[in-house]
Parts: sequence; structure tokens; C-alpha cells
Amino acid sequence: MNVGRAKEIVDSSDMIHVSYQGDPVIIQHVDEATKMARIYYRKNPEEEKDVPVLNLIEES
Repeated sequence: MNVGRAKEIVDSSDMIHVSYQGDPVIIQHVDEATKMARIYYRKNPEEEKDVPVLNLIEES
């Protein structure tokens, strides 16, 4: 995924399905400078992490 699309997903009111390493996640924030995204897992909202935006996959 690119940074622009990740930011669109963060700002969207629609539920857009995104995964990281095969697990469904929610994107909280995107840092354009570092191209990193703050995410948390849908199954475990307490587990937050920063991951490269390029590693996020938009599910269709």
C-alpha cells in the first residue's frame, strides 16, 4: 500500500479491510515522513505497533 492510500483509509468513514502479515488490522495514524503506520489488530486492540505502510494490504 502507498502512504496516500493509507491516509485515505484513516480519514474514511467507511470500514475498509486492511491486513498486516495476514491478520486484519486498523490503521490509526500514518507518518508520511517515515512511511510508517500505527496499527492495532482487530482481534487484539491492545496490541499496537508501528509498521511500514508498504507491508499493509487492502483487502477487496
